[in-house]
Amino acid sequence: MNTSRSLARNLQDITSRLPDYKPETLTVQQAQNIMLEYIQPICSIEKLTLRQALGRVLAADIVSPIDVPAHDNSAMDGYALRSEDLSAVQELHLEIVGTAMAGSAFTGEVGRKQCVRIMTGAVLPDACDTVVPQEFTTKVSDSEITLSVGNLRVGDNRRLKGEDLATGKVAIRKGKILTPADLGLLASLGIPEVSVQRRLRVAIFSTGNELRSVGEVLEAGCVYDSNRYTLHGMLTRMGCDVLDMGVVQDHPDSLEATMHSACENADAIITSGGVSVGDADHTRQMMERLGDVAFWSIAMRPGRPMAFGKITSSGKSAYLFGLPGNPVAVMVSFYFFAKQALQQLMGATSSPPPLLSVRSNDAIRKRPGRTEYQRGILSVGEDGEPCVSITGAQGSGILRSMSEANCMIVLPHDRGPVSAGDKVRILLFDGLI
Repeated sequence: MNTSRSLARNLQDITSRLPDYKPETLTVQQAQNIMLEYIQPICSIEKLTLRQALGRVLAADIVSPIDVPAHDNSAMDGYALRSEDLSAVQELHLEIVGTAMAGSAFTGEVGRKQCVRIMTGAVLPDACDTVVPQEFTTKVSDSEITLSVGNLRVGDNRRLKGEDLATGKVAIRKGKILTPADLGLLASLGIPEVSVQRRLRVAIFSTGNELRSVGEVLEAGCVYDSNRYTLHGMLTRMGCDVLDMGVVQDHPDSLEATMHSACENADAIITSGGVSVGDADHTRQMMERLGDVAFWSIAMRPGRPMAFGKITSSGKSAYLFGLPGNPVAVMVSFYFFAKQALQQLMGATSSPPPLLSVRSNDAIRKRPGRTEYQRGILSVGEDGEPCVSITGAQGSGILRSMSEANCMIVLPHDRGPVSAGDKVRILLFDGLI
């Protein structure tokens, strides 16, 4: 465990070590770093079969019990031969003394100027160390071939024992979120089940007297709550168990009762709304009373207000992510803050996804001093090069812009305006949004 993280007892301990910490003007990078230093992974493990383990976090290193491949074998269909036969002449005549099939090895001897017909994956016979593809040979008879040796090198088309993975080597590291390829690798090692971290339990609710759930009557001045649906979808794609606690009215008793229930039944709580300047003071006071919570104004757009910390109830604790209320701001804040923090909480080793540099088709207004996230559509221009266009108006309440986008245009803290044709960095949506 990271020493500085293990020594940190609360948010104040962490932020007091930052000489330029200003909660009212926090940068994106500062907020991300504080979250990752504060969060401690859960320690609860279960065993699952391979078919159940997709998307789960590996709880222990997987050490290979075998060599992969288990023997030197052929990388293609052809003829296995001895490399010492290659140096004598330019055209080689070889006697075929047998056949090696995948799963049925040739067990006889291969002498000088002899070869064995071999199929892809078949074990190389003793003394053979090179394979010539069958299309590079001429079959003289059922028992003899000829080939030109000019382009053939020693060891060609041979896969060595243990080349992919040697016995005792780590095949997959602890903390990996298991992919279909990982499951195939584990199956190839003969491993039927793995230890994984249990699923993360995340409680979500929205706050606001104006919010109505889908199916309810929409009175004048009210809106349907969309945030719980996007949060539920993103958390489900992350492999979390979601506890949807509905819409909570802006009332101290209702909000506190919901917080207590969420804390006692989940590892993390994600709220939307109720953390911006001008919201009722009871929200801030209640969160501070229940635990170790910081309130930030982050230099970003959209998604400036945020609450983060940990609350306790009846001896249990849960991490709290108080996100803004506007629909786009909720998704942006989740994507760039909560996602990696939750992955760390579930014990996953992760790093920020790479940003790609592409040409902007549009001029984009931007002032230095804050990070901005514009919704974009990545495509291929007439010159065959990748380019990105914004989805139109970028207001934080325009949910349609997120539905149409396939990437986020990331404009760094210190960058100014973008002209059409300038290079910008984009983050492709990775199936979360």
